[in-house]
Amino acid sequence: MHPRETLTEAGTPENVAVPARGQANATTRMTAERFAQLSSEIMTAMNTVIDGKQEAVALALTVLLARGHLLLEDVPGVGKTLLAKTLARTLDCSVSRIQFTPDLLPSDITGVSIYNQQDQSFDFRPGAIFANLVIGDEINRASAKTQSALLESMEEHQVTVDGTTYGLSEPFMVIATQNPIEMEGTYPLPEAQRDRFMARISLGYPDTTAELAMLESHQWVNPLDAIRPVATTADVAAMLEVVAATHVSAAVKEYTVALGGATRNSDQLRLGASPRALLQLLRAAKASAALAGRGFVLPDDIRELAEPVLAHRLIVERKAASMGVTAADVIADALARIPVPAQPAGSSPNSTSGTSSGLAGAAARRAARAR
Repeated sequence: MHPRETLTEAGTPENVAVPARGQANATTRMTAERFAQLSSEIMTAMNTVIDGKQEAVALALTVLLARGHLLLEDVPGVGKTLLAKTLARTLDCSVSRIQFTPDLLPSDITGVSIYNQQDQSFDFRPGAIFANLVIGDEINRASAKTQSALLESMEEHQVTVDGTTYGLSEPFMVIATQNPIEMEGTYPLPEAQRDRFMARISLGYPDTTAELAMLESHQWVNPLDAIRPVATTADVAAMLEVVAATHVSAAVKEYTVALGGATRNSDQLRLGASPRALLQLLRAAKASAALAGRGFVLPDDIRELAEPVLAHRLIVERKAASMGVTAADVIADALARIPVPAQPAGSSPNSTSGTSSGLAGAAARRAARAR
């Protein structure tokens, strides 16, 4: 087992409280070269385990650097948990894993107060949520009551138990996996829970080449065993500061708001994008721009991230759904109709490069070549 990984199964919560693990020095800004090097090393390490899924790897890193949470939805056996554990192994930070089951209790996640007879007082025993990176396996196998235990921690990075609030260590990210709701023993995620996740992706089956490579290399050796941390918690904190400083023009903000308005006014949707969804879309676009080597966001960043960030939050009208319309179709139609604002490369004083490839395309290609 990885030295910093704590696996917590349903019904057997462990004390995984972790103190704050070193913050980036506010006076020392990470250089663009160091940011590019670290992001490339993280994706290179992940791509040695996750065969043929460079875009999913890049999106997972994008969500981490955007201070978001990631939902992986697909059928069993395609590598959802493997992707989450691989990202965790590349970072030298605290990790916990929660196996969601129908009998999992909210206190197994948040923690519980236990009476100490010697002191005649209650001691708080932190739950598995007290870690930098929390892997929630098969989250929709637990009831809505248990799922709701994550709401406060995912939004406010804190937990309240018995009237006392406990802060969570930074950085903090939840990566949850879920099976399609048509499968046996699953509960649909409530709308409020889905809205907490910045992005949702489906890995899908690998192509023939990637699957052959997997059969060749994964037979007798667990590829996770070879992964070593390439970034510390302080490194991640410094990368977050670089992303936060990425410039967003007024035109890009207006474009984002127009996209959100188009979903709310669509007669094919019962629920459009929330203000939280647009905030997270903009944060994800800033991370994507930083990973692409730019100090400013382009409309292309918004367009490329619109579906993974917005689709899982939208609810299609029953009549439209019966005709085969999906949330992705509505988003694609809105993107086709809304005029794209012009923003010349280098227009921002914070720009560092003229490249416009989104979703860390350049870094992903470097990582793929290094494999």
